[in-house]
Amino acid sequence: MNFALKHDLFGWKLISNDINLKCMRKLNRRQFIGKATVGLGAFALSQTPWLVSAAKFSNIPIGFQSWSVRDMLSKDFPGTLKLMSGQGYQLVEMCSPKGYSDSGFGSLVNMKTSDMRKTITDAGLNCPSCHFGLNELTNDLDDRIQFAHDLGLTQMVCSSFGLPKTATVSDFQNDADKLNKAAEKIKTAGMQAGFHNHEGEFAMGDGQLIYDALMSRLNGDLVKMQFQTEVINLGYKASTYFRKYPGRFISSHLSDWTADKKEVPIGQGVIDWKDFFAAAQTGGVKNFFVEMAFDKFKDSAVYIRELKS
Repeated sequence: MNFALKHDLFGWKLISNDINLKCMRKLNRRQFIGKATVGLGAFALSQTPWLVSAAKFSNIPIGFQSWSVRDMLSKDFPGTLKLMSGQGYQLVEMCSPKGYSDSGFGSLVNMKTSDMRKTITDAGLNCPSCHFGLNELTNDLDDRIQFAHDLGLTQMVCSSFGLPKTATVSDFQNDADKLNKAAEKIKTAGMQAGFHNHEGEFAMGDGQLIYDALMSRLNGDLVKMQFQTEVINLGYKASTYFRKYPGRFISSHLSDWTADKKEVPIGQGVIDWKDFFAAAQTGGVKNFFVEMAFDKFKDSAVYIRELKS
């Protein structure tokens, strides 16, 4: 059947293009109303991008970044994971204990990766992603890939190049080349490499934004980006970059801030989260990890769940 939507002063109407009166009579009232409702509903949804994005977003689990609760994890790994799960989180993004042994994850270095994975799943969580330092991905890549497989990862994210504030665009580009090379091997191993930004990538260098220079240098297929929303404090919106570089993102770190740069739970700051999640679909974002002070995790999860519903 070929229906067309036509508009008059009274709204949208479903008009048949090719059904004669005799065929129309064969449709009982319930069948016709059903077909019209489906057609009008699909049209209305297509005209409201946020509704489409919301429908997709409702199926995405909420995650948290382990860095924010590293002190708690070091004291009680299973208990802290269960606590976060109880607050409504379904995913955890780990930091490589080996690479972060001096940054709060030292107590996990000697834990068998299989035991770490079981502890995570026993808490009702999944772990698709982990942060690694660039040195791990360049000087110890085979071992780190084995760790990633054992933990059940699908994403290996470079957390930082570790460059000083005086670093030039050329310095960032040289490290981007190193990450591209590591990402080839990570892809061969069946996983996706990523890169996480900090404020340093949103500085100007040689007349251009360093972040844009990195987007030009990094291989968009081999390295997907993980956007940290904290750079709203510098005036940069995640939604802007999701739309500017469609399909280039794998995940995002979520935090919210007031106009005077005070951290607050998600939904209580200046970020337009409806626009953020709508744009995230364009960016290709697969995972969202809240990264904030512990006392803001619960309210953030509540807000995100309400936004998803």
